[in-house]
Amino acid sequence: MDYTCIAEDVQLGQNVKLSKFINLYGCSIGDNTKIGSFVEIQKNATIGKNCKISSHTFICEGVHIEDDVFIGHSVTFINDTFPRATVPGGKLQTEEDWQVERTLVSKGASIGSGATILSDVTIGENSIVGAGSVVTKDVPPNVIVVGNPAKILRALPKE
Repeated sequence: MDYTCIAEDVQLGQNVKLSKFINLYGCSIGDNTKIGSFVEIQKNATIGKNCKISSHTFICEGVHIEDDVFIGHSVTFINDTFPRATVPGGKLQTEEDWQVERTLVSKGASIGSGATILSDVTIGENSIVGAGSVVTKDVPPNVIVVGNPAKILRALPKE
């Protein structure tokens, strides 16, 4: 048995490395990207080239990850600020009852293990999100953010 679930509508670039126990559907993944075990990437999510997505990570609909991004173990993305199971009257919500909120992880950013990234934020180019942080607002480029909520620790040195 293969132990992967990759839907026919997934767009895979060249030299993508896929571990076992993954669930991919309706997403696109760029060239030379590596996806770890127990990762789910939902429809309308995009992963750029040369990325590393570590095990146990959840990338939901509406997340756009640019090139050269590192995502640590057990990172969770959120795409709804006010999630509800039902609509007024008690019926279960459907896709028509809410709108996906977008998230952008810019080129060269790194997100540490166990971080949670709330919806409608941009993580700036080359920035680092510390392990266990909760990102609730935009992260500027070239900084390190840590904590809950994530706050700027310091600027990264210029290369």
